[in-house]
Amino acid sequence: MKDFLENAPEQVRVRANKRQEMLDAGVDPYPVELPITTTIAQVREAYESLGEEEESQDVVGLVGRVMAVRGSGKLQFVVLQDGAGNQLQAMLSAKAVGADSLKSFKSLVDLGDHLFVRGRPIRSKRGELSVFAEATEDEAAWRIASKALRPLPKAFVTDDGTAMTLSEDQRVRRRYLDMIVRPAARDMVRVRANVVYSLREYFHDAGFIEIETPMLQTIHGGAAARPFTTHMNAYDTDLFLRIAPELFLKRAVVGGVDKVFEINRNFRNEGADSSHSPEFTMLEAYEAYGTYDSMARRTREFIQKAARDAMGSEQVTLPDGSVYDLSGSWREISMFEATADALGREFSVDTPREELLAIAGEFGLDIPDHYVNGKIAEEIFEAALGDDLYEPTFVRDYPVDSSPLVRQHRSKPGVVEKWDLYIRGFELATAYSELVDPVVQRERLVEQSLAAAQGDEEAMSLDEDFLEAMEQGMPPTGGMGMGLDRLLMAFTGQGIRETITFPLVKKLS
Repeated sequence: MKDFLENAPEQVRVRANKRQEMLDAGVDPYPVELPITTTIAQVREAYESLGEEEESQDVVGLVGRVMAVRGSGKLQFVVLQDGAGNQLQAMLSAKAVGADSLKSFKSLVDLGDHLFVRGRPIRSKRGELSVFAEATEDEAAWRIASKALRPLPKAFVTDDGTAMTLSEDQRVRRRYLDMIVRPAARDMVRVRANVVYSLREYFHDAGFIEIETPMLQTIHGGAAARPFTTHMNAYDTDLFLRIAPELFLKRAVVGGVDKVFEINRNFRNEGADSSHSPEFTMLEAYEAYGTYDSMARRTREFIQKAARDAMGSEQVTLPDGSVYDLSGSWREISMFEATADALGREFSVDTPREELLAIAGEFGLDIPDHYVNGKIAEEIFEAALGDDLYEPTFVRDYPVDSSPLVRQHRSKPGVVEKWDLYIRGFELATAYSELVDPVVQRERLVEQSLAAAQGDEEAMSLDEDFLEAMEQGMPPTGGMGMGLDRLLMAFTGQGIRETITFPLVKKLS
């Protein structure tokens, strides 16, 4: 403790001394239990009808974090805040709580402390609903429920005149402070929880079974991504953190779980920016005898349901005040046809590699040598059109050579039955008519292994166990995957680091 105080800021030392003062007086600054009878929200709901200076004879006991203290002499006013951001004023007078108790309050209580108050709901002279603290022979009028050793952050004004309490970097690194002082941070946590609940409800009502797949895998697969690696001492073997649950969920379909889904954490050892995080949450679902068409319908349905459940409407309001419309049916376009229209020239699966490279050069794209033609075509599409796909849009029918887990299109040569869903200019979800022919799947994964040998760090490995599972007979299946963090981006207009409660951030040097 001595070493801690010697190196701590002055305000921390002052608060720590108050903690010690309480301990020396036989008062626990962190009591295990308090006589709580109600919440701030319940008091507001039950007594909002009190008239000016009207008092209730009911006695309530509640807790909240101290956000403001004012007053002098024999009367103190305290603003208490609960975890949801509900606030209520407490009034402490020398007559009701005792002169010594009020003196202790002024001496010991700081902003940020959790405080218990016992008293009667009243309406103050200024019209503020309050709790008038009162002591009895058996019950104290107030108690510190948890002594905060660090002060709350102070508000400041930026160069452009914006009032702030935490910088963007501080908000991410100290999300607990962000949630205390900024309502939008608390709201995001609750919106996220409501979205997850809504998604689970949709799939449960549709007869899907939720399962859990391994995070530690001996072979990485299910997506084109660079994995994180680790080592398991017990087995003396290298392992990969999951980049996608796809191959295990498909094993479940082979095993007879015809409708299966998972909301899971994935890890990809790639870049981090406003729409990418190395650790993120994904929803994946697979339905036997479904197609990419049926998964498009389901995806639209559960996104619209989540918007209604979490945001109150299929028309969501963004931070700039604009309204984004998720209602109705959604636009569908062909990847190659839409790109050709944007380029004003022919563009198809048959476009030669030399021409693809030339077009990519026009957009300033850096194309690695190991990229297959389909990957180059996708990069061109993204550069030509991706940012412009503002309204909800299903982009359909991607190249075969860049889609190793997808079924060949039933009528269009050279493409597969795959769509990517774009919302507000970024990719949100994808779906396939899944490849279920084990012979073709083996050929595709062998090609991926060759690509990996040629330097493609995102290529999938040859997973023999998965292929053996497919050889048992996998029914025709539709599958889809969606980034949950990105769905929150679509609903709220915030970047991905705001939608993840505790995002991974670079350590300060």
